[in-house]
Amino acid sequence: MSDATVPLIAVAHGSRDPRSAATMSAVVAQLRTTRPDLDARLCFLDLNAPSVDRSIDAVAADGHTGAVVVPLLLGSAFHARVDLPALVAAAHSRHPQLRLAQADVLGADPRLVSALRARVLDTGLTEDDDKLGVVVAAVGSSSAAANRRTEALARDLVTGTRWAAETGFATSSDDRSVAAAAHRLRTRGARHIVVAPWFLAHGLLTDRVESALRGTPMTEPIGSHSKLIEVVVDRYEHAAARLNRKFSLSA
Repeated sequence: MSDATVPLIAVAHGSRDPRSAATMSAVVAQLRTTRPDLDARLCFLDLNAPSVDRSIDAVAADGHTGAVVVPLLLGSAFHARVDLPALVAAAHSRHPQLRLAQADVLGADPRLVSALRARVLDTGLTEDDDKLGVVVAAVGSSSAAANRRTEALARDLVTGTRWAAETGFATSSDDRSVAAAAHRLRTRGARHIVVAPWFLAHGLLTDRVESALRGTPMTEPIGSHSKLIEVVVDRYEHAAARLNRKFSLSA
């Protein structure tokens, strides 16, 4: 492969809320600052521009022979498992000379849990506050296994602290909701509650959480935290190595 380092195409979800696109732009700007050697480009699956198709077409037009597509997604849901692979396959059909690899999603990487804990501490709270209850607000899934993995975030978040935590889903209105999670924390003895959004950016769902727990303080989302940048680079480098191995074997 002729590229010394292939471009990194960061793929965000997309949102009607302008805060989301602004945060994703800040993430890629921080990525470029941290790794100026990388040709990092931002695109969106839906609702914002540029699209994935247009970004891959631009990489091909610039003469690159390969690229790594990095989903800026916390979960391996339909977008990561179906939509994005289909877009990548279609792009390869348009540009057969362009070798493409899709990196793993960000997932519940311990570094991201650490970033979320840092967001809680940014509010002035301390790790030895045994009366603090943290509602980890996340997106629910139709997959019970995926929900169980997300629920484990609360346990991971409070490891090494004296906090209590429960996971609540922004898309639920039953006993898995953020309101139900806050109630469980009060039952467990929490005197004050804070919401920690397991989201990369503020948007319509974080607004829904804020409305459901009106008056409860909410931390900033993960955003362009340095730990997120570490994970993005890690996902890119693993996929780039896989792409180079595949090219070497086929050469």
